[in-house]
Amino acid sequence: MELKIRLFATLRDRAGQNTILVNLPLPTAVQDLLNAVEFAYPRLAPSLPTVLVAVNKNFAFPETIVEKGDEVALFPPVSGGDSSFPHPTYFSINLEEPDMRTIVARLTQPDVGAVVTFTGLVRGQTQREGMPAKTLYLEYEAYSDMAEQKMAQIALEIWQKWPGVKGVAIVQRIGKLDISDVTTFITCAAGHRDQGLFEATRYGIDRLKEIVPVWKREVGPDRSVWVEGGYQPSPADNVE
Repeated sequence: MELKIRLFATLRDRAGQNTILVNLPLPTAVQDLLNAVEFAYPRLAPSLPTVLVAVNKNFAFPETIVEKGDEVALFPPVSGGDSSFPHPTYFSINLEEPDMRTIVARLTQPDVGAVVTFTGLVRGQTQREGMPAKTLYLEYEAYSDMAEQKMAQIALEIWQKWPGVKGVAIVQRIGKLDISDVTTFITCAAGHRDQGLFEATRYGIDRLKEIVPVWKREVGPDRSVWVEGGYQPSPADNVE
């Protein structure tokens, strides 16, 4: 049976297309699917040892079974979700710069007395091995449907760890971003500053870089490089 697979970031570049088709019997295990991909698309082989697989917008593993009609995506490591939340939230994958004042106002309730935010910006000098010495701009892309689900999962994790947090907002921009442009915006609100606000906000950005499928390409004067992380999700990173 023919199965369509979505590709992102370096895998899309290697294949030269957004989707690929493989023929294999269904149902099948993810490992067998990857073997079929390697055989049919040898150009993807260098990415497959570390590739992440999503089936129906949840992380999948070698033994995960793929059925007819499943949505499958392959992507590199990134640098679930529940729609019922106990407090105000805001999650967004957006081309436009976030309206930070409006987002903070959305989280501000009568019982909120403190708000902590983290704002990520594009910097012009990376100074990391393998990266362009000078960055002209960044290009971000996302597996948007899954990304917003994982943002929701992060909010649920924050409430489990810091029950005093009253509201969570997570924003990731995509597209071409120039030097000093806002890339990410994380906000947590609580009754008081000592109710885990600083820790929760730090957790939000760290977790975003682990499980939210967003990638960036650093573009320099003479070359561009996709930035990939090293985090490998486990079944615990899915929400049932």
